[in-house]
Amino acid sequence: MSSASSSVRRIAATVLAAGAVVGAAALPAAAHDGDRHHQRPRVEISRVQADSPGRDDRSNRSLNNEWVEITNTTRDAINLRGWTLRDSDGNRYRFDSVRIGARATIRIHTGNGRDTRTDLFQDRRNYVWDNGSDTATLRDDRGRTVDTESWGRRR
Repeated sequence: MSSASSSVRRIAATVLAAGAVVGAAALPAAAHDGDRHHQRPRVEISRVQADSPGRDDRSNRSLNNEWVEITNTTRDAINLRGWTLRDSDGNRYRFDSVRIGARATIRIHTGNGRDTRTDLFQDRRNYVWDNGSDTATLRDDRGRTVDTESWGRRR
């Protein structure tokens, strides 16, 4: 009977050790999942129209057909005051008093226009986004990168 009880003890020790390893591995994942609810709101670059359809004639219509869409994926409105949108050449658009609604999308056009709830205008007279390759970077009011979107081959 001592060999049987010895085997049972070994099996029990193995099961307990395996449970401890699985528990230790699951602990960081569970802690991370809990942190997810306390992160800053999620805003992302959802689409980019870098190459304005038609001829690039620098008309306001053509400039406004070049745009970046930003989507708020949360259930709460977010104030974008002080946030920036930049290209890889350093052209920067700074958001003033702009609120993006819950699960809403806004489009930032390059040319001139009147800002609305869904469309903002950089009021530029030249294209910003390179057709072949570029990177759009969205930063919050503290300068932290929130999202980036790249296309084409980098130089």
